Formats: sequence, structure tokens, C-alpha cells
Amino acid sequence: MPRRLPITGMSQEPRERFREVIKELREGRGLSFRELARQLGWDQSLLSRLESGATIGSPQVAMGLDTFYGTTPFILTLWELAAADKKQFRPQYRPYMEYEAKAVALSKFCLTRLPGLLQTETYAREALAAGGFVGEELEQQVEARIGRQSILEGEDPPVFRAVLSEASLRNSLRDPAAWREQLERLVEASDLPNVTIRVLPFGTGLHGLNTTDVMFLRLLDGRIVAYTENDLDGDLVEETSKAEYLLRAYDAVCDLAQTPAESRAFILRLLEEVPCDPST
Repeated sequence: MPRRLPITGMSQEPRERFREVIKELREGRGLSFRELARQLGWDQSLLSRLESGATIGSPQVAMGLDTFYGTTPFILTLWELAAADKKQFRPQYRPYMEYEAKAVALSKFCLTRLPGLLQTETYAREALAAGGFVGEELEQQVEARIGRQSILEGEDPPVFRAVLSEASLRNSLRDPAAWREQLERLVEASDLPNVTIRVLPFGTGLHGLNTTDVMFLRLLDGRIVAYTENDLDGDLVEETSKAEYLLRAYDAVCDLAQTPAESRAFILRLLEEVPCDPST
């Protein structure tokens, strides 16, 4: 049988295909970066970074390009595929990402940082930079983290339970406006029917997860997989007995935490404490 030849000759990798297509569309119109930036009202450097593969931008960028070129929703579809591509994550995290994409329920306990699925872009960038990411790799990992959040609002999204230690809510960003945005993101997320946020306040005593940041993923077959992590590494716990041990500790923490209504009120009080911009 003769070898099957590629039809388009373009890359089969989602991020690279996205880059190739937007470059091809621009060149097909005979536009320079400067001309395209002027017509779109965007920064020329963003367009350059899109075509170099340094970034895929936001969904709003993809929609803007779709509107300009009259290709709706082609570019946005390519962006979604690029954002969901597991190859953008470091190899050690990819097995977890495969489980996360298939999970029907997620449960998270956070010690000192907010869950990635609920972070704003600014919070994610600071957290990842603190973990050692820099330059283009930092921007790629920020995009990857923000792209993951779509699973909470897609069709038939998984249930997501998050228990946030008070420490994670007291360790604010340096920029008050950015911290306000992050707290508002938590309040908005708590309104989603599939998301439950509970706060574990100071003074509840020692518990089984005092030193463990963990995510639980319930799969369609009922199996539970756990993922523990720190700034340097993560550990996928697939052995049933170990995952169940951690889950029992998580359930005990839930018993100590505030109710969802109390937790929402707690976060709203924190919002009131954030200094306002004097210009407003």
C-alpha cells in the first residue's frame, strides 16, 4: 500500500498548526505586522509572538482574528485545540492532565496557594514565576493553566470541590487591584452550579493534610486517583489504598471547614479589606 501523504503539508501539532494558519492568513492578505496591528488596533509585538509560536494569546485574540479574516469559528477552534494540547505541559505533568480531562469529579485541598482551575492570569503568572518559570516558557505555562479552566464551564462539566486554607486567602498578591480581581474570580466561580468552595479557617487544629496539597480525580469507572504536589514536583497516586487514605483525610478536613455559604461570606469580607484604587 502506498504511503499516505499529508494533504496540507501543515503541522499536525495543535500549537504549530495555529501558528501556521494565522501566518498564512496574514501573508495571504499581503499585510505586514505593522499594517495588521494598525487595522486591528493591537500591539505589533503580540502579532509577532503569535506567529513565532511564543504564545497563542487569549480566546478573545482568536475571535478577533476570526472576525477580521471572516473565518469564524475556524481560528477559535484551532486555539481551543492548542490550549488543550497536553504536550504544552512538562512531561512529568502530562499523565495527570490526561486523568483531569477524563474526570467526572475533582476535589482539591490547597495549603498556601489557590487552585490552578480558579486562578486569574495574573495570579497564575506570579505563582509560576515563583516556581522558577521564566520568559517564553513562563508565558506558555500561564496559557496552559488558564486554558485548563475551560473544563469547569464546558458541556457537562465535572463537579469541582475546593477546600482553601485561610493561609491561601491571606497570602495576597502585592498589587491590590490584581488581588481584588482574584477574589472576585473566586466569588464568581462559587456561583457555578458544579463548583463548591469551602474555607478552612485558622484555629481548626492539626489534620491529616497539614503538609499536603492534593487533588482527587474521580473517573467514570468510580476509581479515585490522587495528585500531591509542591513547587518542585508532583506525585500521581494511582494505588487505590493510598488514594483512599488521602481521601479520608480530605473528608475529615471538609468536616472542619466552613459551609459554602460561610466561605462565600468570608471571601466577600476579604474583598472589602482590599484597598481601593484612589483614582476610583
